[in-house]
Amino acid sequence: MLLSVDDPDGAPPPTERFSAEYRLAVSAAREAGALLRARLQGEYAVRQKGGLGDVVTELDTLAEGLIVRRIGESFPQDRILAEEAGESGGGGTPNGRTWLVDPLDGSNNVAIGLTACVVGIALCAGEVPVVGVVHDPVTDRTWSALSGCGARGPQGRLRVTARPPSPAGPLIGWTQGYRVTRDDPRARALRAGLERHSRRLLQLWAPLLTWSMLARGDIDGFVGYRPETIDLPAGALLALEAGAEIRALDGGPFSGGGAGAEADRSFVAGRPEHLPRLLEVVNGGAR
Repeated sequence: MLLSVDDPDGAPPPTERFSAEYRLAVSAAREAGALLRARLQGEYAVRQKGGLGDVVTELDTLAEGLIVRRIGESFPQDRILAEEAGESGGGGTPNGRTWLVDPLDGSNNVAIGLTACVVGIALCAGEVPVVGVVHDPVTDRTWSALSGCGARGPQGRLRVTARPPSPAGPLIGWTQGYRVTRDDPRARALRAGLERHSRRLLQLWAPLLTWSMLARGDIDGFVGYRPETIDLPAGALLALEAGAEIRALDGGPFSGGGAGAEADRSFVAGRPEHLPRLLEVVNGGAR
């Protein structure tokens, strides 16, 4: 069943499994987005996070607090894994459900005055993403997915439709985890190959924003090398439900879309017609 395009909120029928969780995630993301939108043009504190160049802003913590509070009030038995505060919830009786909250994906952009950022919320049942929401606080647009029910955006159903490959090559997004060093040979080889064989390689510093672009059909593919856990489930579910495909770098099945802490969650995602070529490039076979 696809999410109804007649419902302005894109909410599934009340009998659909995880419909209450879906509604909460959409509502909390939009509420956090309104908070961010009201504050983005003002002054806010920025501080370094760790020693690898990441930052956290005052806006991250404000939006995260709002979202975590909303989830905790409605689903106190669920585990919550938030970007800044870490793990909370569970009520002492773990039920295998984990919420992942990225309150401001793109903090490094915001810190230098670029408003390329989104709010991301996902729910995983075990290792399977079942709800994914990405909200742009600047444009007040929301993209969301419920497992098995499709994906939707402001204009209704999202569908990655086939289109002929461009002679100039595909438009590809790229992301890598913060722990990937500048001299990582695999990362350097991947980027070099993608830059050679793509029309443009985008690195937005906001992976969830890139996932939403893939789900909308704005880009042809997305490659991630050892990405962060917090961003993956919401974006991967959104893309899959919109009709994109996701594989491991070697072309095998992708199994890193859940809430676990696998060491390597690298992926190749894209329009189905572009995926064979992308995998060829990633594995060094393209000419």
